[in-house]
Amino acid sequence: MKKILLIRFSSIGDIVLTSPVVRVLKTQLSCELHVLTKYKFSFLYTNNPYVDHVHTLQNDIDEVLPILKSENFDFVVDLQKNLRSFRVKKALGKPSASFPKLNGQKWLLVNFKVNRMPVRHIVDRYFQAVKDLSVTNDGKGLDYFVPENADADPSSINPGLSEGYIALAIGGQHTTKIMPVEKLVAVIEKIKFPVVLLGDQLDNTRGEEIVRQLNKLNVYNTCGQYSLDQSASIIRKSSAVISHDTGLMHIAAAFKKPVVSVWGNTVPDFGMYPYMPDAPELSIIAEVNNLKCRPCSKLGYQKCPKKHFRCMMLQNEMFIAENANRLAEASL
Repeated sequence: MKKILLIRFSSIGDIVLTSPVVRVLKTQLSCELHVLTKYKFSFLYTNNPYVDHVHTLQNDIDEVLPILKSENFDFVVDLQKNLRSFRVKKALGKPSASFPKLNGQKWLLVNFKVNRMPVRHIVDRYFQAVKDLSVTNDGKGLDYFVPENADADPSSINPGLSEGYIALAIGGQHTTKIMPVEKLVAVIEKIKFPVVLLGDQLDNTRGEEIVRQLNKLNVYNTCGQYSLDQSASIIRKSSAVISHDTGLMHIAAAFKKPVVSVWGNTVPDFGMYPYMPDAPELSIIAEVNNLKCRPCSKLGYQKCPKKHFRCMMLQNEMFIAENANRLAEASL
C-alpha cells in the first residue's frame, strides 16, 4: 500500500476544491492518505472519511517536519505550490508533483487584461499533480462532509423554512468580493422565497442592517450564529443558494445545490467558479462584463482601487433574483 502526503494549507474554498483528488486517491489507489494543512482548517480534512491522518501546521514548518519524515511517504502531492510546500518537499526528499498554478497568466489578466488562462477549472488542473499515480477524475464533483453533531435544523430559525428557502452568503474574505448592503437589499426584495443570511460574526452587523431595511418577516440573519459546518448544513437543506466568490459557494457546489454566484473584482476565468461537472446547469454566473478595470486582483481589496466599485454597483439585481427564484422553484 502506498503512503501519500497531500499538501494544502488553506483556505476553506481551496480545501473543498481538493476533495475530488482526495477521493480518487483513496478509492482508486487504496492508499494510506495523509494531509498537511493549517490547524485552523484541519477539521475540513478530519471530517473527510477518505483521509487517514491529518498533520497540522500552526506556526513554522520545522515544527511538523520530524513527524512527516518519520512517516516515510512514497509520494507527495503538492496542491499548494508555494515556498512552504517546497520546503516540505525538499526536506522529505520523496517523489512529488504539483499542478500548474498559472501565476504568470493571472498576472497578465490582472495587469494587462490579456486573457491567457486555459478554459479549465482548477480542480482539473489539480489532477495534473496525480497523473503519474494513474488516477483519473471520476467526474463526481466536490465533497463536503457535515458531522452529525453539526446538523442544523432550519425549522429552528422559522418553521416555515421547511417549505423551502434560499440561502444567501453575504460575506467574503475581501470587501471587493462583496455586494454592498443596498445591492443585497435590492436582490432580496425580488426573491419570492424566505431568505436565510449566512456569514460569520463579522457579517452580523450587515445582516442586521439588511433585515432592518427590508422590514420583512421572511428574511433571517444567522450570521455569526452558526459554525461553518452548521452553515453548510443550512446550505445543504436549502432550495437554492446565492453567494459571492467565497468558500460557501464551493460548499454549495459540493452539495449540488443550484447556485447563483456573484463576482466582483475577481473573475470566473481564474478557474475557481462552482465546480459541478455532472450538473453544470445548476450554476449561474452573475458578473459585470466589459469593465476595463476588472479583474483588479486575483484575490481582492478592502476597498475599490478605482473608488467607483462598478463591478458590484452595476450588478443586475433582477438577473440574480430571477435565476435564484427559477432554480429554487425547480428544486422543490
